[in-house]
Amino acid sequence: MSHLQHIHDTFDRIAKRYDDHAALQQEVCSRLLERTTFNRRDPSWVLDLGCGTGAGSAGLKQSFRKAQVVSLDTSGAMLAQVKRRSSLLRPLRPVCANIGALPFSSRSADLVFSNLASYWCPDPMAMFSEFRRVLCPDGMVLFSTLGPLSFAELAAAWSAVDDSVEFPGFSDILEVGDALTAAGFREPVMDTDRIVLSYSSLVTMLDELEATGMSLLVKGWNRTKSLAGLLEAAYSDKTKDGKYPLGFEIYYGVAFGPADGQPMKTRDGDVATFSIDAIRKNFRKKS
Repeated sequence: MSHLQHIHDTFDRIAKRYDDHAALQQEVCSRLLERTTFNRRDPSWVLDLGCGTGAGSAGLKQSFRKAQVVSLDTSGAMLAQVKRRSSLLRPLRPVCANIGALPFSSRSADLVFSNLASYWCPDPMAMFSEFRRVLCPDGMVLFSTLGPLSFAELAAAWSAVDDSVEFPGFSDILEVGDALTAAGFREPVMDTDRIVLSYSSLVTMLDELEATGMSLLVKGWNRTKSLAGLLEAAYSDKTKDGKYPLGFEIYYGVAFGPADGQPMKTRDGDVATFSIDAIRKNFRKKS
């Protein structure tokens, strides 16, 4: 079984209980939704990419009631939960697809929104290129992702127990910003936040990471149960008031779609795209 298939199967399995454990994802989603006020146009077509159970989609539909909100995820079970949030007055449109290969026309979206999903894509550069491809000129992309200081407490405890367990090497904020620029986005802005969750026990923490799929990011996670006692002892000096802290570094990114004709870097070289309307308008001016 491939790693991507394993991720897909895991999210299918945890979909029904995901919302009961996704405190981090829900908090970051709320903070990301607040940033939609940076939008420069009234969107009619909004994409929520890597939507999970659709909390972001529902928030977007509430903010932009006249817009068509499309909820995209690779997990059919997650999309089934999206349908539960959809209603006659606030409909959501679920689409099953990969965020690195979007099944949408170029320049079709006014707003691209993605909450804590980009690190599931094996090729972030291809993902940002897809975001830009589907974004209208002057449309906005808004996303959140994890920074390299995430999981720091748990990673330190694991290093004292079994240094073969590997935690993800998330890109730093400059690398993410550079990727946005390389993809051809205009006016990219990044900012950072730190969220620390506290758990009543180490077991509760580990269960939550499994229930939200975050455990898939840790290579060697299957050793957790057999080494739980040693891991508990290694974590003991990090507890505060009997609580087990786990911190996450959160990056928020916002950028805008470039004007017609701005080259986009691809594996085949720079490609400049013009809309038919822009060409006709320019032709009339010259005439």
